[in-house]
Amino acid sequence: QVQLVESGGGLVQAGGSLRLSCAASGRTFSSYAMGWFRQAPGKEREFVAAIRPSGGNTAYADSVKGRFTISRDNAKNSVYLQMNSLKPEDTAVYYCTALEYGSRRPLSDYWGQGTQVTVSS
Repeated sequence: QVQLVESGGGLVQAGGSLRLSCAASGRTFSSYAMGWFRQAPGKEREFVAAIRPSGGNTAYADSVKGRFTISRDNAKNSVYLQMNSLKPEDTAVYYCTALEYGSRRPLSDYWGQGTQVTVSS
């Protein structure tokens, strides 16, 4: 099973930036679309961004479009999320996962430990 380790979260003021990283184990990383999800306290986990295996196409939730950028480095088995112009409503635990690009549906029930992002107003 692919192991996923997220990092890069922290406390930032509104308007600030953070870059999240996700390191994946396994030799088939480059075969999968990858995505970021987030879960705020008391809310369901929600889709944030996705990227195709080659990195040629990306997709975003409307709430982050124009502020967040997803990217990947298949040589490093890693996917990233650059978050700019952060808002307090972006506060959540962020997770990466392999997913089906078209439906945004995760390919498994496995989730890493996530990384906490807290945006103060």
